[in-house]
Amino acid sequence: MNAPSPVLDKCPTGIAGFDDLCLGGVPRGRATLLAGQAGAGKTLFAMSFVLNGIERCGEPGVFVSFEENPGELAVNMASLGFDLERLQKEKRLHLLHLHLDPHELIEAGEFDLDGVFLRLGAAIDAIGARRIALDAVENLFSSFSDLRILRGEFHRLLNWIKDKGITAIVTTERGRDSITRHGLEKYLADCVVTLDNRVDAQIATRRLRIVKYRGSAHASDECPFILDRNGFSVMPITSAGLAYPVSTERVSTGIPSLDAMLVGGIFCGSSVLVTGTAGTGKSSIAAHLVDAACRRGERCLYVALEESPDQVERNMSSIGFDLAQWRRAGLLRFHASRPTSSGLETHLATVFALVDEFQPKFVVVDPISAFSTASNDEPVKLMLIRMVDRFKSRGITSLFNALTSGNTMAESTAIGVSSLMDVWFLLRNLELAGERTRGLYVCKARGMAHSNQIREFLLTDEGVRLVDVVLDDNGQLLTGSARQMYKSQKEGDAAMRRAAAGRRRAALDNRRQVVEAKIAAMRAEFDEELRVLEAELSQEDADQDAAERAAAAMASRRSGGSRRDEDQ
Repeated sequence: MNAPSPVLDKCPTGIAGFDDLCLGGVPRGRATLLAGQAGAGKTLFAMSFVLNGIERCGEPGVFVSFEENPGELAVNMASLGFDLERLQKEKRLHLLHLHLDPHELIEAGEFDLDGVFLRLGAAIDAIGARRIALDAVENLFSSFSDLRILRGEFHRLLNWIKDKGITAIVTTERGRDSITRHGLEKYLADCVVTLDNRVDAQIATRRLRIVKYRGSAHASDECPFILDRNGFSVMPITSAGLAYPVSTERVSTGIPSLDAMLVGGIFCGSSVLVTGTAGTGKSSIAAHLVDAACRRGERCLYVALEESPDQVERNMSSIGFDLAQWRRAGLLRFHASRPTSSGLETHLATVFALVDEFQPKFVVVDPISAFSTASNDEPVKLMLIRMVDRFKSRGITSLFNALTSGNTMAESTAIGVSSLMDVWFLLRNLELAGERTRGLYVCKARGMAHSNQIREFLLTDEGVRLVDVVLDDNGQLLTGSARQMYKSQKEGDAAMRRAAAGRRRAALDNRRQVVEAKIAAMRAEFDEELRVLEAELSQEDADQDAAERAAAAMASRRSGGSRRDEDQ
């Protein structure tokens, strides 16, 4: 049975994003070469490696500079929040400046770096260092003409550091035809990292690439990084993952009729895209969602790329929204910045920092199409991938407005980010009868039943109001004045029908009255005839009774007279 291969021990740099690229950090106990042109961020990377080891891992470190003196380093790092003097007093950091001036040196025979070894050894032993950074070593090479001997001595120096079990970062400038100016990559083959600072469309973009990492898998693509008040931050595309939880909770858009189109609102933590040409109402839709979130007591971050916060608040007040009240209450924070003010990575890092600091539950980016003015669409899309995934991983509901041009297909975006979004509201200008009105359509809503109607909407003093769908007799959607005219015509026709029906009802009422009068007269005539008949019948009965009584009396008289005659 084969013995298991030893696992390479790694030393975390503590640099955001970089340890993800190299799956844990640089090789522990070995040297890592960091090459880049001037201004690429080599010194800050090396210093961050040493300081993060001190603060986060409890590993003292030595920073050796062949260019800047300790005072300059302390001032430069203080601007980023690092107190080098305090760490030196605590004997957790040792700053060592090795400056060799070629004009003050006289070369005679062979030479070695034993003096450098002694100074490094004393610095390491003084604080028990576990990390070391050798910054700007090309200055050491520029002091001597016999580079062959110096390369050998430098190789011996690195082996000496390796034998001590100290993890090292060595920085040097890029060469024209090689990674480094003096070919140091031949001697530092364990891990090689390059930094690049390129300018495109007058905007500087810094990128990092792990060229080689012996004994470990690693990301080999170029990844953007930034240098800001938080130090050195790498933003790899590979960090944008899909392993995040989802919610079944619904949140309101602030527009009841739009919630009805979505059968209850949008999912919490989902991404929403609103597209449309200029003036279709994208920012007004965003204001509704911001106001609704603030009313729920949720914090909102509004990233405005074309308007100032005061301008956004003024414009939204025209449709009944007082966003200033939420800003005063601490529930709404604006971040306004022109896309051309910095590179995409700086914008992304700024938004991430604001999210970490403010902890919002809802974020608006208005509009993302503005980034295309400062960069190509592909880098913008890659940036938005990372932004959407960061929001989703934090359970943040996000809304992205995007401007579309009038000559593009409605169901398309210039940047091509619609596939990233969970809900897509498509706003359109509807033209009918020489008039342009606004229409809204739910292009997609993942995991939700939704209406397939195109709804006209109005911007009123109380915000957005969706109008009920009105179709003409041919099934065509009517909007604006045509809808009003059609409704007025239908209402007029209905009024005419009601009037005609009223007239017919009045005529029928008159006829009913005539008929009822005739019936009453006939009933009176009938009753009179019946009365006369009943009187006649009563009289006849009386006459008959009288006749019967007379006949009886006569019969009685006759009967009584005969008996008297017989008696006589």
